[in-house]
Amino acid sequence: MLIAALVFAALAALVHVYIFILESVRWTAESTRKTFGIPSLEVAETTKSMAYNQGFYNLFLAIIAGLGVILAIAGNSVVGATLIFAGAGSMLLAALVLVTSDRTKLRAGTVQGSFPLLAVVLLGIAAATGALAA
Repeated sequence: MLIAALVFAALAALVHVYIFILESVRWTAESTRKTFGIPSLEVAETTKSMAYNQGFYNLFLAIIAGLGVILAIAGNSVVGATLIFAGAGSMLLAALVLVTSDRTKLRAGTVQGSFPLLAVVLLGIAAATGALAA
């Protein structure tokens, strides 16, 4: 279970790095505007600073979860798991907020939250079965 949890946490981190790139680097690009349903370049320019900031939130969560994966692989499973629970758990909660605040964002919330959900559940099972012994 621990290995599967680490794989899903790493995938969650990668998805959130990709979201960071879209929001903080490519926000005004036509393909990004289409992905996020931004109707025009004008609207993208108006919301660019908000998206830039939001992208960094996603990057920071990715760093937390990714560092947790690295530490767990390096043998420090308790600290690694703690970071994964913090990073992936926050990703999951953010996805839930997205979906509950706007039902039309179900697909985006599913993309954002599926890997973190699997990581948190599997890591919880690993913890409950003693696989995180220090």
